[in-house]
Amino acid sequence: MRVIPIQPADGPRNNGRQATADQTYLDPQMYTDPPPKNNRPILVNGQALNLQDIAHEAQNHPMPQHKPGWAWYAAAQALVWRSLFLQEAAKRALQPDPIEIDPGKWETDEEALIRQLFEEVIPPADIDEAQLRAHYETHAERYRGPSLYEAAHILFMAPPDDQIALAKALKEARAVSAELQHKPQRFAHLAREHSDCPSSSQGGLMGQIASGDVVPEFEAILQELDEGQISAPMQTRYGYHLVRLDQRALGQPLPFESVRPQLRQAEEKAHWVRAGRAYMQQLLDENEIEGIDMTLSPWAEVEGHE
Repeated sequence: MRVIPIQPADGPRNNGRQATADQTYLDPQMYTDPPPKNNRPILVNGQALNLQDIAHEAQNHPMPQHKPGWAWYAAAQALVWRSLFLQEAAKRALQPDPIEIDPGKWETDEEALIRQLFEEVIPPADIDEAQLRAHYETHAERYRGPSLYEAAHILFMAPPDDQIALAKALKEARAVSAELQHKPQRFAHLAREHSDCPSSSQGGLMGQIASGDVVPEFEAILQELDEGQISAPMQTRYGYHLVRLDQRALGQPLPFESVRPQLRQAEEKAHWVRAGRAYMQQLLDENEIEGIDMTLSPWAEVEGHE
């Protein structure tokens, strides 16, 4: 079972306790070392984690190849959270009531207990309609109907996981971009000559594009360009593009009532995250955890890893 905790707002703590000779507090050096090979326990209120369970759980925590110990560490922390949640569910005498999460796929009893625990401890969000409206009025530009674009592009195709092909595509895109800086009127000719997109036969013309018609990273390029401007080489999942924006028609502003459900959903999610973090911090403050430093967050470091 994979457990991905919400990180407490100020970072988890071990109640200020220091490691003693008979405790196993994992050292940060393990982030660069192989997983530990000792049998000293990690304890959650005196309940030891099984090392085989940690090794199995580590498969659910992919980490950079040069940090082999991170997966083990993240797995151990995840199992500490699971143990805390299940112990709390037992204290509250919760009985598992699994729900169907996908067609034909149901929660396990443990997953159901953890969900039920959070449903019990997190109160419903108290949403202030006036604050929602104030947010809408402050950020009205974010809430528009679909925009329309007329654009052309030159695609230098390369798979996202092929570094050699990407480097070749970028080199070619830069060469064509340099030519366009001096002769932008040659865009259609260069598209026919170089583009890997079927639109090359039309000089790169893509016709009318509505929001959502293209992949998000390509639409982001269109949003940044001025009419008549040609982009520098820009990467998407298909390779590198030179994009020319010919026309843009912004979508009409949406009324508050039409975006109100979206705003409520966002506020409910934010409330759940805040309350969940606070509850998890409370668990760390009120329970005895030995043998692991819960202040270290290998998954957070991986998210920032380049």
